[in-house]
Amino acid sequence: MNIQTLTQYFFQYGCFFIYLIVLLEYMNLPGFPAGVIMPLAGIWAAKGEVSFPMVMLLSVAAGLTGSWLLYFLGRLGGPRFLRFYFRKFPKHQSVIEEKVEMLRQKGCIGVFVSKLLPMVRTLISIPAGMVQMDFVKYTVSSVFGIFLWNLVFVGAGYYFGEAAIKILA
Repeated sequence: MNIQTLTQYFFQYGCFFIYLIVLLEYMNLPGFPAGVIMPLAGIWAAKGEVSFPMVMLLSVAAGLTGSWLLYFLGRLGGPRFLRFYFRKFPKHQSVIEEKVEMLRQKGCIGVFVSKLLPMVRTLISIPAGMVQMDFVKYTVSSVFGIFLWNLVFVGAGYYFGEAAIKILA
């Protein structure tokens, strides 16, 4: 799917499209990477199609919704999944257990920093749920990390506009 198709979907579905695509991305489902959709949302805001604060609100809300879904997946089914996974890949057990223990120790800071790292930012929610991290602390850490990550990408599209399209095309 190219930028023209994405733009057409935006005009057809409006702000809901931004929310949906960002939600899918934060749930780590196949779709569009943040490096594509968020700068485009910033470009649409710069062109006056939608306000910048609205794009930020939608993208943070979508990111948080996706993060919550994965958090509860980890909280409700994480240990079972890990037992299955360790049977299939026993060599990974020590490394994964080490990372889960690091999350137990670092807590909120671990979630916040993880939300700023590619790939890790979408997956950290599952172990956070598995270690039964306090939901309010998890949410606050996630919101700050998601906001910062999204601000960089949406802001890049907003401020660099057409130059960003040339890079993405």
